[in-house]
Amino acid sequence: MTHVAVLGSGNWGTAYAAIMADAGCTVRLWARRQEVADEINSTHLNSGYLAERVLPETITATSSYADALDGAEIVVLAVPSQTLRGNLADWRELLPRDAPIVSLMKGIELGTGERMSQVIAEAGQVEQDRIVVVSGPNLAPEIAARQPAAAVVAAASPRVRAKVAEASATSYFRPYLGTDVIGTEIAGATKNVIALAVGMASGMGMGDNTMASLLTRGLAETARLGAALGADPQTFLGLAGVGDLVATCASPLSRNRTFGYRLGSGMSLEEVIASTKQTAEGVKSCESILQLAHGADVDVPIVENVAAVVHEGRAPQDVADALMSRARKHEGA
Repeated sequence: MTHVAVLGSGNWGTAYAAIMADAGCTVRLWARRQEVADEINSTHLNSGYLAERVLPETITATSSYADALDGAEIVVLAVPSQTLRGNLADWRELLPRDAPIVSLMKGIELGTGERMSQVIAEAGQVEQDRIVVVSGPNLAPEIAARQPAAAVVAAASPRVRAKVAEASATSYFRPYLGTDVIGTEIAGATKNVIALAVGMASGMGMGDNTMASLLTRGLAETARLGAALGADPQTFLGLAGVGDLVATCASPLSRNRTFGYRLGSGMSLEEVIASTKQTAEGVKSCESILQLAHGADVDVPIVENVAAVVHEGRAPQDVADALMSRARKHEGA
């Protein structure tokens, strides 16, 4: 059996731990809070995140990252993207030197504009060919219910991505091998921001035409940014691109869509944050993605306007007006 450490016991970290356990791995799940680890060990439940999923007995939990990492053959990182660098400062010396390091995170670091794989390489002192990115239309509650899903397992090394894919393959979860780490990460981070825009539109009472328009134009600006950064354009037409975008923008299970919906319904940013237990990555990443786009001289109007709502207090209706006005000025844009 492959021994896996999953660092992060939120929705996706817990669901991915269950995938790997179902695939035949033994999994040690790190939880920041001792009471979460105790609940998992005593009841096989993580009621704060995936209350309906009884976890396999081959998953054990701990609040000690040293215990979680001890003997790990694969390490999975599933913490909020903006906390990753600080976490790695604590974990770096304990990371096994020959194990694949898997990123489940979908964000761009504030300040540096770095993708998560870049943060792992720099702050974790991990060689690039050991870093793996897993991304796709992966709404955690559906996967926890063992509904069929697929994802891209992207890495530079054929051996490393094959090892992680094999450790993640089950009857309900199919990994596809990929090489485009840049495109996979850009797609995963940017779709959260587009989902905020779609949610805001829905909260304002707009329908499917608006959603489809935002989704399509959001994909276009995501692909423009990815291409400018060296991504493979085909990535944005696959699971990590349009697949993840559709799921995140259309599903009520999407944290980012739900966050945007509440903003569009008239709640203030502070009220939405207070009512939301889980991290909506797009809220923080929209600013860093916008900075990344400006640095690459790429036009990302949806990202720009979402950032204006979240960080400048602009009204969602003003954003809708601005986007439509822009469309009239840019025929075929």
